[in-house]
Amino acid sequence: MIVREQESLANHTTFRIGGPAAFYLIPEKEEEVKEAIQFAKDRGLPYYLLGKGSNVLFSDSGFDGVVLEIGKGLEQIHIQGTKVTAQAGIPLSVMAMKLAGEELSGFEFAGGIPGTLGGAITMNAGAYGGEIKDCIESAVVLTHQGERVTLSAQELQLGYRTSVIQKKSYLVIEGTFSFKKGEREEILAAMKKMNQSRREKQPLEYPSAGSTFKRPEGYFAGKLIDDAGLRGYRVGDAQVSEKHCGFVVNRGQATSVDVCRLMRDVRDRVKDQFGVELEPEVRIVDSDGKLVTL
Repeated sequence: MIVREQESLANHTTFRIGGPAAFYLIPEKEEEVKEAIQFAKDRGLPYYLLGKGSNVLFSDSGFDGVVLEIGKGLEQIHIQGTKVTAQAGIPLSVMAMKLAGEELSGFEFAGGIPGTLGGAITMNAGAYGGEIKDCIESAVVLTHQGERVTLSAQELQLGYRTSVIQKKSYLVIEGTFSFKKGEREEILAAMKKMNQSRREKQPLEYPSAGSTFKRPEGYFAGKLIDDAGLRGYRVGDAQVSEKHCGFVVNRGQATSVDVCRLMRDVRDRVKDQFGVELEPEVRIVDSDGKLVTL
């Protein structure tokens, strides 16, 4: 297992923001994941799970605990007919391409999401009308006590950007899925179309954490922000994207303080003008490992 001290989190997040983690661990097999959790417990430190570093904003002062990167070495995928079991560290883009190669349809929506399977299951990731809950059968998780538990799709309690995994801070080890047979060329064409749309509509030229706010029921966050006159609104180097108002981007040297202030300003303006409360989709983590509310 790789162990680093005072590792910059800005180098491991898609926002490119965050101070150093006291310890940064990269377990490369399931047994090492348990060892990494014990490493944190032995030192009385909080721990945080990281995949590709999307959908998270760390404090400028860093994280006074242990960050576990679930990726390298935990990327195996096993395909048997239409049933698929994949480990938590596999990038969604890689999994989508492997499924397309086996002519399995139902995961095209995830091909352009910049994350790993573990994070996607945890937050029931979705795009273009598809969600993890549409294809998952079960997931294997580790509890805080290190117990290995298999949860059925129903037990996962997958909702809009939420799950029992998130609520109980479980750690995903692997997921089992069921897909439908399809035509390889049709699957690849659908993925290409979605990825092209993503490139055209999303501000991929700047670092961001992905969609900043959850979609309010009956509304679209980006449109509300745009209608509030906040397109391009800026605090320091944090900016509401001029390309897509649902994204906050880092124009260069944005800090966590900049982003949080901007998000509060956006939330307050939208609430004042339209009476709609925007809820962050980005997970804001303080230096003690606690999730921050705006």
